[in-house]
Amino acid sequence: MVTISDAKYSCQPQKFFQDRLKDGSKGPEMVWIPAGTFRMGDMNVTVTSFQGGGFDNEKPIHRVSVSRFAMGKYEVTFAEYDKFAQATGRKKPDDEGWGRANRPVIHVSWHDATAYAEWIVTQTGKQYRLPSEAEWEYAARAGTETKYWWGNDIGSNKANCDGCGSRLDDKQTAPVGSFAANPFGIYDTVGNVWEWTCSEYDNKYKGKEQQCLIKSPSKSSHFVLRGGSWDFDAGRVRSADRDGGQPTVRLRLVGFRLARLP
Repeated sequence: MVTISDAKYSCQPQKFFQDRLKDGSKGPEMVWIPAGTFRMGDMNVTVTSFQGGGFDNEKPIHRVSVSRFAMGKYEVTFAEYDKFAQATGRKKPDDEGWGRANRPVIHVSWHDATAYAEWIVTQTGKQYRLPSEAEWEYAARAGTETKYWWGNDIGSNKANCDGCGSRLDDKQTAPVGSFAANPFGIYDTVGNVWEWTCSEYDNKYKGKEQQCLIKSPSKSSHFVLRGGSWDFDAGRVRSADRDGGQPTVRLRLVGFRLARLP
């Protein structure tokens, strides 16, 4: 079990794997994330000020335990999603002219992302879904309590965001894996595209962040988006930052990655 106090010793990259699809090809690359407990929320928030650039919706800071699960090594790519779209007769999403292949898929709604996860289930027989919000932050932090997994300064050329110092800042998405992975071996949790989770959005933590709604959201439901994107500033790509979107919305800022249960 990983805790914040011993994370620097135990948050080593885990084993990557790919489940086989029915046609014999391989599904998305996944990495096992060990079970553990972490503090969720903006660690730099004080009683009187938001020193970490945090917001009210990142409170209260609370301890969460996460069971072992697997997380997508990368955001789901156009190549992976296009295969699903072709197999199921769905319209392929717009790539804004930036290219497809190994760029993260964009213009996908929560419903689209959930449908893709369900298709991977039918293809592999394994328990795939979107990550819960708590699972997402736990995997993104990889044992850290800083703004970003590498520290409190955004630095230069460590991610794709407005002000991250990369050549694609505030222009377009980067191919997945263009920057270093975090200590769990997960790429692109900082910027590039916002990522859908399976958790309904609350403007303060009340428990939904640990829950996963798979089917039949209400018309008023909003789902949590995590990670920020290529055109959001450094304050909005922190590990603790969160937002919400209607499950039908499709934007050039939004993609997703998968989770899988053991």
